[in-house]
Amino acid sequence: MTFQDFNFKDTLNQAINEAGFKEPSPVQADAIPLILEGHDLIGQAQTGTGKTAAFGLPVIQQMVGNKGVEALVIVPTRELAMQVSDELFRFGKTAGLKTATVYGGTPYNKQIERINQASIIVATPGRLQDLLQSKRVTINPSFVILDEADEMLDMGFLDEIKNIFTFLPEERQTLMFSATMPKQIKVLAEKILKSPKSVTITKSERTNTDIAQLFYVVADYERDDALLRLIDYKNPNKCIIFCRMKKEVDRLSSYMTAQGFKVASLHGDMEQKQREHTIRSFKQGLVEIFIATDVAARGLDVNDVSHVFNYHIPFDSESYVHRIGRTGRAGNKGEAITLVSPNELRTIKRIEKDVGTVMVSEVIPTRQEVQVRKDGDLLAKVANTEIKASGKEMVKTLQHDMDIVTIAHLLATIVQEEVDVKGKDIIGLGTEEVKALIERAKNFKGGDRNGGRGRSRNRSRSGGGGNRNGGNRDRGGRTGERSGSRESRNGGGNRGSRNGGGNRDRG
Repeated sequence: MTFQDFNFKDTLNQAINEAGFKEPSPVQADAIPLILEGHDLIGQAQTGTGKTAAFGLPVIQQMVGNKGVEALVIVPTRELAMQVSDELFRFGKTAGLKTATVYGGTPYNKQIERINQASIIVATPGRLQDLLQSKRVTINPSFVILDEADEMLDMGFLDEIKNIFTFLPEERQTLMFSATMPKQIKVLAEKILKSPKSVTITKSERTNTDIAQLFYVVADYERDDALLRLIDYKNPNKCIIFCRMKKEVDRLSSYMTAQGFKVASLHGDMEQKQREHTIRSFKQGLVEIFIATDVAARGLDVNDVSHVFNYHIPFDSESYVHRIGRTGRAGNKGEAITLVSPNELRTIKRIEKDVGTVMVSEVIPTRQEVQVRKDGDLLAKVANTEIKASGKEMVKTLQHDMDIVTIAHLLATIVQEEVDVKGKDIIGLGTEEVKALIERAKNFKGGDRNGGRGRSRNRSRSGGGGNRNGGNRDRGGRTGERSGSRESRNGGGNRGSRNGGGNRDRG
């Protein structure tokens, strides 16, 4: 099946071709025909499946284009409003359709002016309700779409949504899209939709099969070290790191910047212009690492994110689904990596059960393992580099004082220093340790209030040397012969001092 099968008008087909769309995704293939037939619709599909095009294309197909505001899309966050507005503008521009984005934190007059010129409005509930109640604007849309309805419920917008619909015409086509269908959303659907058709995915399809889901068990004080080691090892093209709290985003952003990474951050306390600039920089590749709270989990639409890192595991399963949905988009492969402490393993098992997925336990690579990979990448880069005239001139100059072998050794040393892996050798728990803790979590009956932390801290581990750095590491398990506490692995140093003090914010 291709988009040509929908018999869209020429201007819309042109926009689809310019966007590079070839074959519709499952939700698009199922939803578009029903919307074109004029049915109200409930679409249950996870983030990243192409829902915007699923409702945007058939709605634009039916729009006249000279009747003022014909379509209204209501979304939970400013970020999602900007993303949806951009995509709908891309679809409608060849037909001359204008789009207005409406959210709080910006001047009323400018937004009202844009609404008066627009055919499509994409709005957040709070500002839209304010504009309608104050009668600053009056709209009569033929199409109304609720996008991420369950997120609006979670954010407490249910009353605003109900109130907004009192200002909308009875004769309309209403579409609702939601990743989940809690009872309150079902009740809302019964009130605002008329004999709706449904497009639903099964639980086993809730997470994208193009996303590899991994977790690593580390102590709380090892999270920074583990994150840096994994970024070194995975070498992501673009990645998002999710934190639970705003202050954690700020601290981690400062820390990662100090380590030499190009970092941008996003959370709810930032000014709107700053938020827009941050998202634009990440989209354009000006920064390689994006650190955010869950405010970005649904509102950030960047197709080339190769990795998502959960610095802390999210509080609920739905947040997990939406976070990892930032990668593995548009047919690309992705990895979702979660750092957990031993006492959070029960949460991993609960999320797996809720979501219908499997997260694979892996071991943080050693410093030597990362170094081997980096050296291999460097050798491949050297072998494939085209020799330039400037390089020849440099070697010719150096040959006045040194032989060619010495020159090669010196240049290789300089280049290799750029890929030296820093940090301690062993981070986190080994495979056998994790297996034992998972079994303990499965058998947990509620008596052990400390969860995984109830185990003995004097596990058998050897001191600072020996085979740990020698490459003969048993990847099947790191319980091995190591004596002493976890602190002794770090030479007894104070982990808190690395971040400016012992009272480290853990979110």
